[in-house]
Amino acid sequence: MTLATKSSTETNKVRWGILGAARVNERLLPAIVEAGNSTLVAIASRRPGAAAETLKKYAPKLTDVTTYDTLEDLLNDTSIQAVYIPMANDEHAEWALKAIAKGKHVLIEKPMALTVADIEAIAVAAQKHQVKVMEGFMYRFHPQHQRVKEIIASGIIGEVRSARASYSFLMRPARMYRLEKDTDHGGGAMWDVGPYAMHTLRYCLESEPLSVSCVAKYVESGADISTSGMVDFANGTRGHFDISFESARQTEYTIVGTKGSVKCHTVWQLPGTNDVPVISWWSDDGRKAEEQYPASNHFNLEIAHFSDCILNDTAPALGIADAIANCKLIVAALESAASSKVIKIK
Repeated sequence: MTLATKSSTETNKVRWGILGAARVNERLLPAIVEAGNSTLVAIASRRPGAAAETLKKYAPKLTDVTTYDTLEDLLNDTSIQAVYIPMANDEHAEWALKAIAKGKHVLIEKPMALTVADIEAIAVAAQKHQVKVMEGFMYRFHPQHQRVKEIIASGIIGEVRSARASYSFLMRPARMYRLEKDTDHGGGAMWDVGPYAMHTLRYCLESEPLSVSCVAKYVESGADISTSGMVDFANGTRGHFDISFESARQTEYTIVGTKGSVKCHTVWQLPGTNDVPVISWWSDDGRKAEEQYPASNHFNLEIAHFSDCILNDTAPALGIADAIANCKLIVAALESAASSKVIKIK
C-alpha cells in the first residue's frame, strides 16, 4: 500500500484527517490546526452535517477543510497522510485497521483497543503497511512530568516505594453516554479515565505490574461509575488508583519515597483555562517546595510529536508495547472488580 502523498506546497507538514465528530475534538482539532508541522485536510462523521458543524464550532476561520458525511470517504481521500480516531472505545480497533489498510498513520484516542489481541492485530497491520501508530495519552507530552522525574532522580524523596493516581469528575447529563455500554463494550470509568490512572502508575513506578486487586460500583448498564484498587509492581512497589464519574474533579498523582514525596497537582492541563501546572515536594529533612510552570498545551505537543515522527521516520514516544501493557492492566482490573479476586497479570 502506497502512503498518501504530501501536498507539493506543504512538504514539511503532515496532512491530517479526523475520523469522527466526538467532543474531544474541542481539544484535538485546534491542536492539529495550530501545530507547526501539521495541517487539517478533512473531518468526517456518520451523522449528516456533524463534521461541518464540528469544524465551524472549533475552527470557524478555516475554509479549506473538506467535510465528509461518511467515514469511508475520508479514508479514501488519498491526500490524507494521518488520521486521528476519537470514536467510541469499542470502535477504535476496527477503524484503526481500516485506516491502516489505506496507508494512513493513526493516532488513536485512548484506549487503543479493548483487548490485547486487537492491539496486536493493529501492530501487525502497521508493520505490513509501514505506518506509525500511537495511543493518545496527551498528558505525557507536558513538560511538568519530566520535572517530576528530575526531582526523583535528584534523590530528594529517596527510593520510590509507591504511587497514587486519582482521576475523577462529576458526570454531567450531557456526558451520560459514557455509561450506556457495559465494561465489555468499553463503557464506564475504567475505560474512560482508567487508562490515564494505569498509564500514570506505570510511568511513575517505571516497571510493569504483577497483579491487581480492586472494587467497583456499577450502574444498571453494567458500566462502572467508580473503581478503586491497588497494583503490585514487579520491583516491589505499589500503585493505588481511584477513578470516578461521581466525585469532584481530580487529576493528580503522588509518588512516595523513603525520604519524602512529590505530587503533580493537575495532570489534565486544559488549554485556555486557569489551570496552573504545579508540582510540590517535601523531604523528611525539612526541605519542601512548590514549583509553578508556564501553561503548556499538551494536545499541541502530542500532535507535533506524532507529526514529527511521520516526517522524520522516527518511533513514537508511546509504542505498541506500551499500549499492550496498559491494556493488560485495565482488563485485569476489570476482572478483579467483577470477581472480587486478586488477578495476576499475564
